[in-house]
Amino acid sequence: MKRIIKNKTFDEERALYNLTDARVEDCIFEGEADGESAFKEARHIEVANCRMALRYPFWHAEDFSVSNCTFAPTARAAVWYARNAAFDGCILDGIKVFRECDGLTVKNCRSVSPEALWKCRDFRIDTSSFDGEYLFFESENGIIENLEMKGKYSFQYIKNVTIRNSVLDTKDAFWHAENVTVENCTVKGEYAAWYSKNVTFRNCRISGTQPFCYCEGLVLENCTMEDTDLSFEYSHVNADIKGNILSVKNPASGIIRADSIGEIILENSVVESICEIITG
Repeated sequence: MKRIIKNKTFDEERALYNLTDARVEDCIFEGEADGESAFKEARHIEVANCRMALRYPFWHAEDFSVSNCTFAPTARAAVWYARNAAFDGCILDGIKVFRECDGLTVKNCRSVSPEALWKCRDFRIDTSSFDGEYLFFESENGIIENLEMKGKYSFQYIKNVTIRNSVLDTKDAFWHAENVTVENCTVKGEYAAWYSKNVTFRNCRISGTQPFCYCEGLVLENCTMEDTDLSFEYSHVNADIKGNILSVKNPASGIIRADSIGEIILENSVVESICEIITG
């Protein structure tokens, strides 16, 4: 039978360190002692309806769930080095909220955090919103669905990730990404997917200047491109675009099909362009 901890306030250092087989409900982690690492090294616990306002609460914790909890901006670096963690219905506003986590699930959550979801592995994000500058840096082996995101420099160096049915408002997204599929998404932002490898966009709406440069194995299937000038520079691409592309510049190889292209620029290139371009 699990131990129940309820309606308490904790502010001391490592308040519930190494807690095992317990449920924590309606508690507050805040106070004058300003202690850190409340749940460090916890195992097999449930945390529900709590307020976290102290630093580093879930470091090195394993096999735990957190539901309907609020993480204040002061709860910085809240979840690092965690394994098999599930977050549902939480507000996560501390800087650097997830890092180096394995087996992470985030559902029905909202986060405003300049850095979040760095170097996470085997993760799943569902029906959540994230607002931050650097999101999903170097994360891998993940599934993302129904994400509303605002960011800068998002999804850089990610690997083996599928994103579906999401709105991604972020510049410099997918730089150096590898083995990524983006389906039924809106992708808004400048300089998308530079230096990426084996990235596929399927049934997506894409907007922003100078997308898809220096790419290898880039595929666009049944996509639209809006305000996308100087596209595909030095990329190896197979693209099927509905509607207009403002301009295409010096693609390296492959095939680009579009209903129309405002301008095809083949000049002053440092590589030979052997890409087939088809309009109409």
